[in-house]
Amino acid sequence: MLGPALLAASKTPRIRHFVTTSRVSRGLVNRFIAGNELDAAAAAVHGLVTKGLSVTIDHLGEDTTERSQAEATRDAYSTLLNRLAAEGLAPRAEVSVKLSALGQALPDDGTALALENARVICTAAQQAGTTVTLDMEDHTTVDSTLSILRELRADFPWVGAVVQSSLFRTEGDVRDLAHPGSRVRLVKGAYAEPRTVAHAKKADVDAAYKRSLAVLFAGGAYPMVASHDQAMIDEANRLAAQYDRCSSDYELQMLYGIRTSEQERQVAEGRQMRIYLPYGQDWYGYFMRRLAERPANVGFFLRSLVSN
Repeated sequence: MLGPALLAASKTPRIRHFVTTSRVSRGLVNRFIAGNELDAAAAAVHGLVTKGLSVTIDHLGEDTTERSQAEATRDAYSTLLNRLAAEGLAPRAEVSVKLSALGQALPDDGTALALENARVICTAAQQAGTTVTLDMEDHTTVDSTLSILRELRADFPWVGAVVQSSLFRTEGDVRDLAHPGSRVRLVKGAYAEPRTVAHAKKADVDAAYKRSLAVLFAGGAYPMVASHDQAMIDEANRLAAQYDRCSSDYELQMLYGIRTSEQERQVAEGRQMRIYLPYGQDWYGYFMRRLAERPANVGFFLRSLVSN
């Protein structure tokens, strides 16, 4: 119950102000976020790649209320992709994009605006020699996001999708996406969803995750297994062996700053591990979801407050 309560509380302006201005919150923020600026993100990418890890980079920004903000996010991604190409990082680093940051929720056909901006980013990625994955957000955005995905894949078939096992509909979406060449990141889901559309119990979310994972491996898709849950990681590696997948036919993914020793262990055993690395000044929404996901993170944060 702590996660949904924390997500709900995080929408309170007073809490947002405290977290974003408090000096003591910065230590935990830095654990999950690779700085506010591109230079810091690029340095973090270099460090991860040196360890044999791959990276997907998220330029943070979700509360887009104006077209100019969406265009600024689009341009930031283009600059990022040019930087990856110039520094020789593109073979090991792609980008993750939240369509809400590209204008998806704006009135007067935000979906068309998000698609237009995503096309620009995909073109820049193609020129840089890397790929793009469309992050999935709360359940109200799923249809729009999958529609944009279909449009983009007509020209950029390598665009990755993200699906969340917490949602009832996801197993059907996975069956549609589980075909050869389809890059699909499977996550459990970090949004507070109503019981009418999502599993409420962790055991049900986990069971749905395993079912979707099996569909992806069996269907010939390229599974991107995003989880810190050792049971899910072990299941993915078991399915890879069952379906004769070599290390280049699927990948594991984890968040920046979480279970770093396990990340390096998987690489040492010959598996692909990609790190989801966020950066940028608009970090609040991402940070609060990371707190809500794991009670240990909340405890760490509260201990920081008490000790300062």
